[in-house]
Amino acid sequence: MPARTIDLRSDTVTKPSPEMREAMYRAELGDDVYGEDPDVNRLEELAAEKMGKEAAVLVTSGTQGNLVGVLSHCQRGDEVVVGDQAHVLHYEVAGVAALGGIQLRPVPNGRGLPDPKDVEQVIRGDNIHNPPTRLLCLENTHNRASGAVFSAEQMGAVIAVARRHGLSVHLDGARIFNAAVALGVPARTLTREVDSVTFCLSKGLAAPAGSLLCGSKEYIQRARKFRKMVGGGLRQAGVIAAPGIVAIERMIDRLAEDHDNARLLAEGLAELPGIILDPRTIQSNIVIFDLAEGVSTDELLGKIRREGVLANATAPQRIRMVTHYGITAEDVKAALSSCGRALQG
Repeated sequence: MPARTIDLRSDTVTKPSPEMREAMYRAELGDDVYGEDPDVNRLEELAAEKMGKEAAVLVTSGTQGNLVGVLSHCQRGDEVVVGDQAHVLHYEVAGVAALGGIQLRPVPNGRGLPDPKDVEQVIRGDNIHNPPTRLLCLENTHNRASGAVFSAEQMGAVIAVARRHGLSVHLDGARIFNAAVALGVPARTLTREVDSVTFCLSKGLAAPAGSLLCGSKEYIQRARKFRKMVGGGLRQAGVIAAPGIVAIERMIDRLAEDHDNARLLAEGLAELPGIILDPRTIQSNIVIFDLAEGVSTDELLGKIRREGVLANATAPQRIRMVTHYGITAEDVKAALSSCGRALQG
């Protein structure tokens, strides 16, 4: 058996830091549904401040945050415009449709951000045959686009289209702090023009669980009802909130290390035979690459797994690797050596 597992499947596999574990042990506890958990209240205030919004609500996951976020903007029969590679479209079990009666209208994603012209073309006019277009959903960083990062100006062009047509805007900011660190700006700079934003504690920030949905006070009050409806009302949730506070206060700046390791990984992979990857496209901590014809995805993943390196296939000839807390530059070099041996064999 390998001496050490190098788990590059996702940044969701992170383990909490020692400081987080201590915070969990010492958390003050109260019933959050009654608004009585002091750590939850502090976390929500901190999250709202970081996102530049009036209020926030703790939810169990990014998926729940996006679900509650969309439900709080829309009514049954409404339509939401999303990129055709959006997480909410591909990985959230059609929750907004199944539970909210809300239709998702995909538009071409490009490198993760829809073209304003494509968005404008699908916004419905006032016609008895059509569902009303109510919301635009964006994603930053973009998961399926190798963690692509978008500036406030880039997002602003498509947000302006939404505003001209009276749409609200929700941002899936699961990794918004990765985007902020990559661009060298406060996260609130990237969320200034959106009405709501979800971000995760349990990815690059390395907390064990939880996400935050942020927006106006009125919007978050609606969101609390929908959170309760979908079973997300928590009781003594300080054990989740306390490490979340540590995550926001201590773990944001260190995301730059993950980005450096991702670039190291991408540059090394690009030199290996059978791998198709332009390392210049890697902006944050997600490295997605294609395999040349004749190279077996299953065989490659199987070989490196036997050496203790874990990664995921995202398509028949495509693999994703993600750097995160707990992965060092030496781990990246070991993973590259494993991939090299697998491709030569």
